[in-house]
Amino acid sequence: MKLLELIKDLDFECVQGSTDIDITTLVYDSRKVEDGSVFVCISGAVRDGHDFAKDVVKAGAKALIVEKNVDVPDDVTVIKVVDTRLGLAVSSAAYFGNPANELTTIGITGTKGKTTSTYMVRSILEHSGYKTGLIGTIETIIGEEKIPSANTTPESYVVQESFRKMVDAGCKCVVMEVSSQGLMLHRVSGFVFDYGIFTNLEPDHIGPNEHSSFEEYAACKGKLFRQCRTGIVNMDSEHAGLVLEGHTCSIETYGLKNTADLYADNIIYEHKNGHITTSYDVKGSKNMHVKLRLPGEFSVYNSLCAIAVTEHLDVDDGLLEKALYNVKVP
Repeated sequence: MKLLELIKDLDFECVQGSTDIDITTLVYDSRKVEDGSVFVCISGAVRDGHDFAKDVVKAGAKALIVEKNVDVPDDVTVIKVVDTRLGLAVSSAAYFGNPANELTTIGITGTKGKTTSTYMVRSILEHSGYKTGLIGTIETIIGEEKIPSANTTPESYVVQESFRKMVDAGCKCVVMEVSSQGLMLHRVSGFVFDYGIFTNLEPDHIGPNEHSSFEEYAACKGKLFRQCRTGIVNMDSEHAGLVLEGHTCSIETYGLKNTADLYADNIIYEHKNGHITTSYDVKGSKNMHVKLRLPGEFSVYNSLCAIAVTEHLDVDDGLLEKALYNVKVP
């Protein structure tokens, strides 16, 4: 692969060397550099990749993507960008052949409900004949393979690598949890989501190691709605408007009020003979009855979110009803 093919979608400056060189691998971990690698210097909280510039060149790196000045031999190509995390995301997408273009991509963000909603959406799509990958807090699912997760939203290289593996495994869709940290650190940059979903927003992640303020937290969540084609939003969340500020996508809503595009009516919670069920009527853009073997109002919201997504994917109502009744969340 030519270096220029890898970085053509980046806004970059070639500080030294040539972009017309053959490269072998794209890496951001100095320990994985080999002859012909492109090394992306990430400025991390603990370590700065720029500090390893000379070491990776000795290990065989032929090009570096940087956001700071580095001192390396003249025959090493140095590509300068404003943000190397964004650089990693965009170049990773190119490196793996832009696999998101071959998938229906569904990203779910919110303080609560992400994990449950991703499993609900995947379960429904799988029952409906859409082989679907999943990336989330618990695991990444690629076909029959299940990989335990280290982060809710993995590094961008891992996201793109997973997308490519999903395509190769025959997946048609992917549903993933999109954390505010993942959005802030460009882990899901480099492609556009088909559907972005907002569940709710609570002040749970404010602090020195996460977000400096609630406003920053909301703004990070809001990035998803400038990076998706269709936004599906819980309109009952009091902070929905804050998250949607500056959105560029079309918006659809769900909730418990009849002002939402898709809403739940006649909700019944039952606990009989050791069995818990929640049932309700779906109204608005879709009309059907839903019964869940899950408790609580939050399950109504999570299932409405899943139903709203499947409206776009031609899922049969009978299959949808059956899938919702049988859904299980780890």
